[in-house]
Amino acid sequence: MESYTYTIDTDNIGKRVDKYISELLPNCSRSFVQKLIKDNQLIVNNKSVKANYKLRQSDILEITIPKPKEIDILAENIPIDIIYEDKDVLLVNKPQGMVVHPAPGHYTGTLVNAIMYHCKEDLSGINGVMRPGIVHRIDKDTSGVLIICKNDKAHSCIAKQLKEHSITRKYNAIVYNNVKEDEGVINAPIGRHKINRKQMAINYTNGKEAITHYKVIDRMKQYTYVELQLETGRTHQIRVHMTSINHPLLGDPVYGPKTDRFKLKGQALHARVLGFVHPSTNEYMEFEAPLPNYFKSLLNKLANN
Repeated sequence: MESYTYTIDTDNIGKRVDKYISELLPNCSRSFVQKLIKDNQLIVNNKSVKANYKLRQSDILEITIPKPKEIDILAENIPIDIIYEDKDVLLVNKPQGMVVHPAPGHYTGTLVNAIMYHCKEDLSGINGVMRPGIVHRIDKDTSGVLIICKNDKAHSCIAKQLKEHSITRKYNAIVYNNVKEDEGVINAPIGRHKINRKQMAINYTNGKEAITHYKVIDRMKQYTYVELQLETGRTHQIRVHMTSINHPLLGDPVYGPKTDRFKLKGQALHARVLGFVHPSTNEYMEFEAPLPNYFKSLLNKLANN
């Protein structure tokens, strides 16, 4: 069981306490936070509150995260490409096609199944029983570097950096069409699609702030090779943002063209760089995952066409 204390600043006055906590711990669902409140695991000024409590300046919040329940998720001896590991964090290079955490239809073969075998008991429990160690994720068909937290202190530290947008996250992607500007910024809120609730979309009514920086690496006739840096981290952010400016990702089965002459298994998107302040040393560290073979082969094909 871990306890944390936070003092409310002026930027969060008037915000619902459940919304504030779910933003503070971005991978904790609102329902998980509401259960904490219902179970009196969240105290404001030494008193229990309801989920709709509106925060006031200088309120002192005490959050207690219960010890994770024993879970039935199978620890599987699946090889993982380890970039770096110490007592607090594990950085892995996730392959394209691997789901990050168990969900309906994917209870085995996920990254969580693999890290449970590798780390044994050393995983943070803040995100509950289904996502031990997971502080952020990348899509199933996106490859690249991902950080796993091995204790709750590390998890809270990395989650705070994600909330403050201080973590460096750079991606490489191949997109359709010629990106005319050498670099630019897309600033457009993202939320659920109004009709297809399984998709995300630019949503100026209910969307959350989303900012993506892009820079051209190379132009190849009908395609452009770009580097993208996230300032925020919304679901499908890069895929939605690039589609919104008429440059969907090559191979994207959801937001891109229905036909793909290269017959890719998913979007050509790779999380190449991840940088953060280490939770114990307070030193900035940066790690890079090399481009996967399919991505390099695709670049060669496009360069020769």
